[in-house]
Amino acid sequence: MGLVLTTLFASHAIGLFHIRFITQLDNFIYDARLRATMPNTVDDRIVILDVDENSLKMPELGRWPWSRDKMAQIMDVLFDKYQIKSLGFDVIWAEPDTSSGLGILKRLAKEDLKGSPEFGQAVERLAPKLDFDKIFANSLRDRPIVLGYYFNSNKDATEIGALPDPIFFKDDLANREKYFSLRKGFGANLENLSFEAPMAGHFNPTVDTDGVIRRVPMLAEYKGDYYESLSLSMYRLIIGLNSPEDKGSVGKMPQRIPGAKLLPLGNNEPKGTGPILPIEGIQVGSTIIPVDKGTNLLVPFRGNRDRGNRDSFAYISLGDVFAGKVPVEKLKGKIAFVGTTAPGLADLRATPVSGLYPGVEIHANLLAGMLDSKTIPFKSEPPFSTFLELVGLLVIGIVLAVLMAYLPALPAAILFVVSLAAAVATNVMWWQQGYALPLAPFLLLIGLIYFSNVAYGYFVESKNKRQLADLFGQYVPPELVDKMAENPLQYSMAARKHTLTVLFSDVVGFTSISEKLTPSELTEFINEYLSEMSFVIRKKGGTLDKYIGDAIMAFWGAPIDDEDHATNGVLAALGMHEKLQELKKAYKEKNWPDINVGIGLSTGPMTVGDMGSVIRKAYTVMGDAVNLGSRLEGITRQYFVNILVSEETMQATKGILFRDIDMVRVKGKDNPITIYEPIAEIAKTNAEVQQKITTWNEMIKSYRLQNWSDAESKLHGLIATDSNNKLYQLYADRIAFFKTNPPPTDWDGVTKFETK
Repeated sequence: MGLVLTTLFASHAIGLFHIRFITQLDNFIYDARLRATMPNTVDDRIVILDVDENSLKMPELGRWPWSRDKMAQIMDVLFDKYQIKSLGFDVIWAEPDTSSGLGILKRLAKEDLKGSPEFGQAVERLAPKLDFDKIFANSLRDRPIVLGYYFNSNKDATEIGALPDPIFFKDDLANREKYFSLRKGFGANLENLSFEAPMAGHFNPTVDTDGVIRRVPMLAEYKGDYYESLSLSMYRLIIGLNSPEDKGSVGKMPQRIPGAKLLPLGNNEPKGTGPILPIEGIQVGSTIIPVDKGTNLLVPFRGNRDRGNRDSFAYISLGDVFAGKVPVEKLKGKIAFVGTTAPGLADLRATPVSGLYPGVEIHANLLAGMLDSKTIPFKSEPPFSTFLELVGLLVIGIVLAVLMAYLPALPAAILFVVSLAAAVATNVMWWQQGYALPLAPFLLLIGLIYFSNVAYGYFVESKNKRQLADLFGQYVPPELVDKMAENPLQYSMAARKHTLTVLFSDVVGFTSISEKLTPSELTEFINEYLSEMSFVIRKKGGTLDKYIGDAIMAFWGAPIDDEDHATNGVLAALGMHEKLQELKKAYKEKNWPDINVGIGLSTGPMTVGDMGSVIRKAYTVMGDAVNLGSRLEGITRQYFVNILVSEETMQATKGILFRDIDMVRVKGKDNPITIYEPIAEIAKTNAEVQQKITTWNEMIKSYRLQNWSDAESKLHGLIATDSNNKLYQLYADRIAFFKTNPPPTDWDGVTKFETK
């Protein structure tokens, strides 16, 4: 199975077929790691001029898109008043501006009013003031401005506007291994705007299959030529590589737009000859921008907007800029992008850091990354990542497939954890070196190989369990089989002596209860009672020995060793009493008789093992301590309490509050024992309850010392708080009797029981 999985994952790595879940998980891991490692800092070099809701509502600007004369005014304000460093547009101006009415006037001059030369002359005089597109174009001239545009991949796409010159021609990438999306059309700016603006860049992102933008292509191919992105164009503009004098080259390959070249460099082969080399990066000046074979660059997001961090870049309302409300120092010398956060303009994108992320901020992050690239390198997806992924998957898959098949469960689990840790550590090491390599395929392959082996082992183990159940099911309760199957050699049915805790419970007056119920009601009654009590016992790790009518026998400490067998046994008894209160309410609603239960527990050496006849055997316990537990259950009625435990049980427990009940000599025992009633876990009792128990135990000491007056005084104080307590009344009667009929001088304070 491991080798089959390895083959599948290797095929996915080299692209023979696509396993969508692997890609989805890898995207999830990349996104989580990106969010965890983002600096969450503000870049004060870049500002975003936001066409926000406030700007769209300003009457002086009108409806969007604003008239080009208003845009020209904004250009003048930005560069003359605010003295920004450069400006990039995440919007396009593809259609002529007709808001001035110049076109209508010209048509009237040529048609309806062509007989009025005065009208025609007036139109000619007004034309320079009403040609808003030309006014806007003039405002772009000789200013560091980069226009934006987009390519369209739809089959019915058209060409709108005028593209800028490409950065590379078809032959420039003849010797490069490249993978570009097919573009069928574009939406660009008006020709006069494109002519006047010094540069332009596309703002097409790469959208992954889950609809999330993680990378942007630095180059887009259209009809064999290659066009740069908005962020790359902005960067070249900022560092001054946008003039014809700045020539660059790749071997003997001339550059249409200077200042950029592809890496790695070839050996100066003529175009179309020599080896086909992968594209590893784009060099702009002294900066190397690492890209993949589609020239995609991972976006170095700075902060997480979904967690309230909106300030990776300062957002300034473009309407406020137009109105002059923004202090000059907020914009002076800044790199600016014009974009929008208005939902109605539909430029909100899904990214790893937010489901509604302004598209303009993607370009701002890319530009910030380019400016910081010498100190904070980009994360890249290098061309050798496929090779590393393939080799890694083959090595890990084959090694694990072989080892997992032979290793026991614990070493296999350790190998699984170590393999996961090694895969993560290796991936983190590459990440720290600037490479974003796949991690999900390795984690999935390791996990699937391990869990497939676990599943196979479980199948084999289940088979062994069935065999074990067939072999031992007649001897031990079914719930023990699973435990024993984990290590069959550790357990034996042979009798052994061990210190355990045994519990006996019995329904008080069950005979009279059964007489008041129909057979079907009695069946339902006893089944529900035994089930609920058994659940409590099993929850505390007890071994259900047997049911004897309405009686239950259980023990702790075998066959599974339990250091806290006494504590767990007493907690089970308390839990049974608590569950009984719920049953009493349910039985009352059914008009069934009330139910009370006595429980006795004893701790001590017992013989445990497979005992019985040749006809039937059972895994059970025997011994004096077992008999004592049964006796204690029987005398709970004498003291009007629900639970009694031996002194050995009390001493072996932890964290439980007990009340000293009496010293007794049960039938069949010569030596007296002290018996106790467990009240509750100490941590769950308040100071008032603890004080009552302390007073009671002091009363018992006075009673045994025959200090009747002190014992009576303390007891009367307790009776005052609970006059209906029958145990209190029992001792009140005893003290009153002994005060008038003093016990013999050899009286040891022991109560003797002659019956079981």
